[in-house]
Amino acid sequence: MPEINEGFAQLSEQLMLVAGLAYAVAFCAYAWDLVTFSQAVKRGLAGHSADEAAGAHSESHVAEFAGIGARRAAEQGLGSGPLDRAVRPSSKTHGGSDGITAGDSMRYGAERRVVARVAVALTVVAAVVQGFAVVFRGLAAGRVPWGNMYEFCTTGSFVVAVVFLLVLTRRDLRFLGTFVIGLVLVMVVAASVSFWTPVGHLVPALQSYWLIIHVSIAVMSSALFTLTFAMSVLQLFQARREASIASGKKDKALVMRLVPNALSLENLSYRINGIAFVGWTLTLMFGAIWAEKAWGRFWGWDTKEVWTFVIWVVYAGYLHARATKGWTGTRAAWLSIVGYLCVVFNFTIVNMYFSGLHSYAGVGS
Repeated sequence: MPEINEGFAQLSEQLMLVAGLAYAVAFCAYAWDLVTFSQAVKRGLAGHSADEAAGAHSESHVAEFAGIGARRAAEQGLGSGPLDRAVRPSSKTHGGSDGITAGDSMRYGAERRVVARVAVALTVVAAVVQGFAVVFRGLAAGRVPWGNMYEFCTTGSFVVAVVFLLVLTRRDLRFLGTFVIGLVLVMVVAASVSFWTPVGHLVPALQSYWLIIHVSIAVMSSALFTLTFAMSVLQLFQARREASIASGKKDKALVMRLVPNALSLENLSYRINGIAFVGWTLTLMFGAIWAEKAWGRFWGWDTKEVWTFVIWVVYAGYLHARATKGWTGTRAAWLSIVGYLCVVFNFTIVNMYFSGLHSYAGVGS
C-alpha cells in the first residue's frame, strides 16, 4: 500500500478550512442579494402607489408579476413565457431594470448587480479551493478521496457547488444561492466537525475499481437531489404566497418575487429529479454488482442496501405520480423533500448508528 503523505493531508485540511470560509462569505453575499432585492421591491411598490394615483398602472401588473393566471405559459418550463421573463431574471438582464421587472417596472440598481456577481465569484473561488483540497486528500492517501464519511461529505459538497455553478451557465438560478450554498456550508462544517477522519488506507472491501464507479455516480446523483430539494422548499413557499395573493391578501414575502412561480419550480425540479433518478438507479445496480464481487452475493438486505432501495422507491413514486398528473403542486414537492430526507438519513444515521457490511463512517488501517 502507498505511504500516507502527512504534508498533503495537512494542506488538504487547511484548504478545506479556506473553502469553508469562502462559502460562508458567499452565503452572506447571496443573502444580502435577496435583502437588496426586497428593498428594491419596496421602493418600486412605493413608486407604484404614485403612478396608480396618476392612472399609469393597475393592480393587474402586480398580479401578473406574482404569477397568477399564467399557468399555461409556466407549464412549458422555466423561462418559457412572458410570465417567466417577468419573474425570472435572465442571464442577460439579471440585476438590470428590465428582465426581472417587466411585470411592474421595478429596478434592481447597480448595488444588486454587484452583490449577485460577487456571490457567484466567491462561490467559484470556494469551489476551486475545495477542489484542490479534495485532490490533495486523494494524493495524501494514494487513492480516490471518498472512502469514508468525511471524504464523501467533502467531495459531495464540492460536487453540489460545481453542479450549481454549471447550471448557472444555462439558467439564472442565483435565487437558489442562499439555499444551495447554505447546504454546502453545512456539509463542509459537518464533515470537519463531526465526520473528520485521519487519512488512512481503505478496508479490503473498498479496494476495488467499483468504488470509483459506484460512489462517483452516487455523489453526482446526491448533488442533483440537493438542488431539487432546495427548489421544492421554495416551491412550497411560493405556492403559499401565490394562494395568499389570489385570495386578495397583501404580498408580505416581497423577496419571493425574485423566485419563479411555483409551477415553474415544480417543472424544473421534476426534470432534474428525472436525471438524478437515472443516476441513483445506476448506483443501485453497480452497488449490487460490487457486492457480488466483494461478498459473493448481489443482495443481502444490509441496512445500507435497504435504504438505498428505499430512496429509489420514493423517487420512483415521485416521478410516476408527477408524470400521471395525480400528484402535482405541493404534494409533489413534499414527496421530493421526503426523498431527500431519506438520502440524508441514509448517509448520516445509517452510516453512524447501524452496523453492517457498509459501516464505513471511518477507514480501517
